[in-house]
Amino acid sequence: MKVLLLNGSPNKNGNTAIALSEAAQALQSEGIETQMIGIGVRPVQGCVACNKCVALGRCTFHDAKYNEVYDACRDIDGIIVGSPVYYAGPNGSLCALLDRLFYSASDLLAYKPAASVAVCRRGGASATFDRLNKYFTINNMPLVSSQYWNMVYGCEPGEAHQDAEGLQTMRTLGRNMAWLLKSIHTAKIPIPQAEEWTNTNFIR
Repeated sequence: MKVLLLNGSPNKNGNTAIALSEAAQALQSEGIETQMIGIGVRPVQGCVACNKCVALGRCTFHDAKYNEVYDACRDIDGIIVGSPVYYAGPNGSLCALLDRLFYSASDLLAYKPAASVAVCRRGGASATFDRLNKYFTINNMPLVSSQYWNMVYGCEPGEAHQDAEGLQTMRTLGRNMAWLLKSIHTAKIPIPQAEEWTNTNFIR
């Protein structure tokens, strides 16, 4: 079993990486393989609503970061997405990537357990947490919770190490993710049969 940890911070070794690494270590201690992918510092293409992905099965844009995450999603059983808080919300580059990923490749992620992590200096963690969870809850993905909302505090590089409760929350999150994955794997119950989608628009 394998979990992807997507670091939505351009700072490869910043506080978001510290938070995600704490969860990763807990997963590894439970025998779960992990893979960390960082968003990086290069510009990320947003969705342009061309709908070409409907025919292609993937986004029409072939940038390296999308390709890396798309390919990783083929081989995972769960995902944790972490982001720093920018203006009370997730990193825009991360949202641009997630918009394209979930619109073009939702089938690769459906029914896989997921969790979001917000890292902030002071405020905006709840809004970031909520925004990220919306990607999962529109795609039949079980949310993995912890002993508290998945938030870690820190501003300057390395300050997240000082948030003892936040790091404990990350370890609990990792163990809870491992527990759910093992439960699903052991039960081997087929995913629910989907109804044909009823599409209702509100503009007549």
